[in-house]
Amino acid sequence: MHQHIIFIFVFLFYLPLGAQCEEITLESITNPGPYNVGILEEGIDLIRNGPDYDGATIYYPENGTPPYAGIAIIPGYCGVESDIQEWGPFYASHGVVAITLGTNDPCADWPSARALALLDAIVTVKEENIRENSPLQGKVDVNSFAVSGWSMGGGGSQLAASIDPSLKAVIGLCPWLDLNGFQPSDLIHDVPVLIFTGQSDDIANSAEYGYMHYQGTPSETEKLYFEISNGGHGAANSPVLAGGEIGIYALSWLKTYLLNEPCYCEFLLDTPSNSSSFETNVECLNIGIEENKDVLRFIGPNPVDDYFELLNDSGEELGYTLCGSDGKLLKDGVLTMGYNKINFRFLKSQSYFLFSGGKSFKLINK
Repeated sequence: MHQHIIFIFVFLFYLPLGAQCEEITLESITNPGPYNVGILEEGIDLIRNGPDYDGATIYYPENGTPPYAGIAIIPGYCGVESDIQEWGPFYASHGVVAITLGTNDPCADWPSARALALLDAIVTVKEENIRENSPLQGKVDVNSFAVSGWSMGGGGSQLAASIDPSLKAVIGLCPWLDLNGFQPSDLIHDVPVLIFTGQSDDIANSAEYGYMHYQGTPSETEKLYFEISNGGHGAANSPVLAGGEIGIYALSWLKTYLLNEPCYCEFLLDTPSNSSSFETNVECLNIGIEENKDVLRFIGPNPVDDYFELLNDSGEELGYTLCGSDGKLLKDGVLTMGYNKINFRFLKSQSYFLFSGGKSFKLINK
């Protein structure tokens, strides 16, 4: 029986993906990140007091490279800001401005109100970009924001994406929507969605609530479903939970879709060790591709079966190297002008990288 391989293509600034991504490892995306974290608190600092939420804290990277994208995070029913506050410094330490917030009425603000609260919090971060003497003055990417929330806040984050299609990503933390008042159209949007849910959640159970969020989001929208083994309703309230895999997948989601950094997409393709159920339609096929610079193109077949073909339009012969996931050289050769067939019958179960012409072809066993 032949091995089946998914083909993933990434082109980055004329350099091979291996050169761009060699420093991106599981260790590099865990808690905390490389940046120092600054804090702005409502009532202490001069940040805006948004009318659609109650109380907020902004976490920001002090020594990163602006402009910074941002994310707003809100708690669930009868919850408070501290329930989800560990996400703030985590994201900021990895280069993303994060605003954590409370609700005007914790036990009466339903998901629709929390959606408006999230969007209002984004306005607050944007105003820091123009507020005189703010440490974020002139440093916020006002066109790059994501939303996240726990329980009713997770439902609110989905509704926020339906309201504002300019959002770049959604991360639902055991999300809840009222099944009696829920409309399928509430989930119709094209903002990439990551859904965390707990296998043992007795409030927003994974089948009725968590998977509903995943399944109800259009098939054309990039989405991922991570059911946490033995997890309860608070199983995704901190990046350190599930052995740190919650943080790894959430950060990889933001890096991929909010920051458009394709080196992180590969982490989304592996089934988490702490998951009881995992599903995604993410393929990493088009992330980070530069237009009109294709001198080397993938032809097929896909999935790969024994071989695949490359078209060399560079006008000259190109050398190539094939390496294993451990970086060891497995094969090298020359790609002639026109069509080239590469044999892969010898492949074992691992990832492979083929470098040629300033591009990287990543192949992963399926």
